[in-house]
Amino acid sequence: MEIRRGGLDDLPSVMAMLDGAVEWLGSEGRTGQWGTEPWSTNPERVRKITEKLRDETVWIAEVDGEPAGALTHSERPMEYVPQVEEPELYIRLLVTSRKHTGKGVGSALLDHAREQARQQGIDLVRVDCYAGGDGRLVEYYKRNGFQPVQTFLVGEWPGQLLVDRVGPRAAE
Repeated sequence: MEIRRGGLDDLPSVMAMLDGAVEWLGSEGRTGQWGTEPWSTNPERVRKITEKLRDETVWIAEVDGEPAGALTHSERPMEYVPQVEEPELYIRLLVTSRKHTGKGVGSALLDHAREQARQQGIDLVRVDCYAGGDGRLVEYYKRNGFQPVQTFLVGEWPGQLLVDRVGPRAAE
């Protein structure tokens, strides 16, 4: 697996990953997170992902040269999350290709984001996720070292804010 910087050129791949996630969640009866409509058919969602790829730091994980996951981060949280009084790296999108399930793509991207934070001298990494349904997404982030700190609602969408303290980069 290779992780590279991404950008607007990755929009088709990221949209395909999001569409695949919606299809898979729907097949599992788990439509509360993103509904049933493919992201690529919703102009507002396409606009938001385009903005993320343009305005945020983008990382693309590739397996055998094929996009397998995407992560974006920023120094500012989502609008619905409280600000903090310290520098942070806020993960604003994490999606992986269903074709590469079980290969550790999401975990590798999360580890990469932690390393980016350390390199920037940032101790705090935050992420939020869907907290409804069976809670599997919250458990995923917990298995990847994040600790739940606050629940919230965006409309009727239940969310969970999670944090990880990554500490300074070890001196070599």
